[in-house]
Amino acid sequence: MNILIAYFSRAGENYRNGDVIFLEEGNTEIIAKKIAVISDGELFQIKQTVPYSDDYQTCVDESKEDKAKNARPELVDCIASIDEYDIIFLGYPNYWGSLPMCVMTFLEKFDFTGKKIYPFCTHEGSGFGHSINEIKNICPGANVGSGLSVIGSEAQDYNVAVRNWVDSILK
Repeated sequence: MNILIAYFSRAGENYRNGDVIFLEEGNTEIIAKKIAVISDGELFQIKQTVPYSDDYQTCVDESKEDKAKNARPELVDCIASIDEYDIIFLGYPNYWGSLPMCVMTFLEKFDFTGKKIYPFCTHEGSGFGHSINEIKNICPGANVGSGLSVIGSEAQDYNVAVRNWVDSILK
């Protein structure tokens, strides 16, 4: 069983517990790395050619504009194929109750027919929003399994929850 952990994460200024703080490592990346250790899967970070600003409010404005335009940001160093993978853990922060637009770019790049996708989402209280349905719509041939919703400000503390979730999938 070959496993890919594809994720979009953003360091820099982030909203946490009512404040804006600087993160060296994005919350979704923290969870992706935990999944990689447990699953022995391959990590792939989804990166935009033109990244969002490190400044929180500017990033909010940029991502809001991308959402309004239904943009598909170009990706840098994207993997060439997902053919060899059976399971894809797909990670992202909740942006506007939705997938970040670069995650949509990634999903639309490949045919996920027959693949198992397990989403994991970081947020500060909004959960998955509409993202699970978006994944199902973009990847109609995929089997989208149960996801893991993580409060981003608590990502470091999700060791047991991540292990239990991954173990339930791989058993």
